[in-house]
Amino acid sequence: MTLENIKRDLRTRWDLTVLYARALGKWLLLAAAAGLSCGLVGTAFHVAVEFVTELRGEHPWLLYLLPLAGLAIVGLYKLLGTEGQGTNDIFDQVHQGGGISILLVPAIFLGTVLTHLCGGSAGREGAALQMGGSLGYRVGRLFGFDERDLRIATTTGMAAFFTALFGTPLAASIFSIAVVSVDSFYHAAFFPALIGALEAYGVSRLFGVAPTRFSVEVPALSAGLLVRAAVLAGLCGVLSAVFCGTIRLTERQLHRRVPNPWLRVFAGGCAVMVLTLLCGTTDYNGAGMDVIAAAVEQGTVRPEAFLMKILFTAVTLGAGFKGGEVVPSFFVGAAFGCAAGPLLGLPAGFAGALGLVAVFCGATNCPLASIALAVELFGGEGLLCFSLACCVSYVLSGYSGLYSSQTILHSKLKGRYINVHTNDGPVENEVPAEANLPL
Repeated sequence: MTLENIKRDLRTRWDLTVLYARALGKWLLLAAAAGLSCGLVGTAFHVAVEFVTELRGEHPWLLYLLPLAGLAIVGLYKLLGTEGQGTNDIFDQVHQGGGISILLVPAIFLGTVLTHLCGGSAGREGAALQMGGSLGYRVGRLFGFDERDLRIATTTGMAAFFTALFGTPLAASIFSIAVVSVDSFYHAAFFPALIGALEAYGVSRLFGVAPTRFSVEVPALSAGLLVRAAVLAGLCGVLSAVFCGTIRLTERQLHRRVPNPWLRVFAGGCAVMVLTLLCGTTDYNGAGMDVIAAAVEQGTVRPEAFLMKILFTAVTLGAGFKGGEVVPSFFVGAAFGCAAGPLLGLPAGFAGALGLVAVFCGATNCPLASIALAVELFGGEGLLCFSLACCVSYVLSGYSGLYSSQTILHSKLKGRYINVHTNDGPVENEVPAEANLPL
């Protein structure tokens, strides 16, 4: 090799070293800024939701203010110019690029807090994805990122904020990348997403936010246990489709029959209030984490709880209140698993844990993120059962899902590329023409 060739080779290696060093520095800078900002705002949001939840428990009369809270939410979104914006807009930014209004952060923050204060049935992760995506996008803009890197910045913010709320950095990182486009895991985003999530986790722990964890007794692994777990997971896959379909149908019907947003949210608040009084319990208001814990750790739940949570959540979100659907999906899965598991010969608490993960997987179409979530929530002892449950639920949930902007790139039934949006209905050539049956 000539001296000139050696020099050229060394120069090329140096250029590559500089290129990788710059990329590493860029992602570390993004992760640090997004993790810190999302960790701080996420911690404040967690504390606010916990505070108003406790306040509602001490003052049950706050339920009667739910219709007025709905009017305040509609007015807030109109005032900030964020009416109609939500989680699907965050997904669209990752898919196609485009701007995200920073005003979405105070809008969803205050809207979700008001919903929880007065007893609306909703979760927190919708706010996490929206606020995290907005903050991550703004951090990327601040650093002058191009359109492609802004999408990674958005994903990093989603992972960091989700972690600040739930304390599950691995699941949050995988989920934030996989949920936008199923089957398309953009590995370049994993490094900043995980680093940002770990930093947000550290920030939340620094301020005393305990990670979400459950104590579950896992039975000894056996062929019979796996078969029973698979059967329960199949039922949960179908249930997740029912859950997502009920939310979509309720929202569509309420918007069609009551087009005025002020009247719609007021009527929805009144409906939730009446439903609560008829049920004689507040178990279905708010996120319902106490019920989830009871189902998973104690194996106790009302048999009808999963159906009532679906109804309460569909009316709350369909009417225009703010929050998310993931924690309600936890509730629905844990309650159903706890109630149905003993009928299949499964311990009630363990079946509740399986149901939680399986319904979450079917509703989000994210099996790997669901497996990671199971490990972080319940420990790794039942990994094989949880993994099997996620696989079965993913297939049997069809092409339904919580997020209509989510894309599913490959068929669940055969090895081919389809690239359809979630909830678009049957995929061409997968259902025989004479069947005319929805998936």
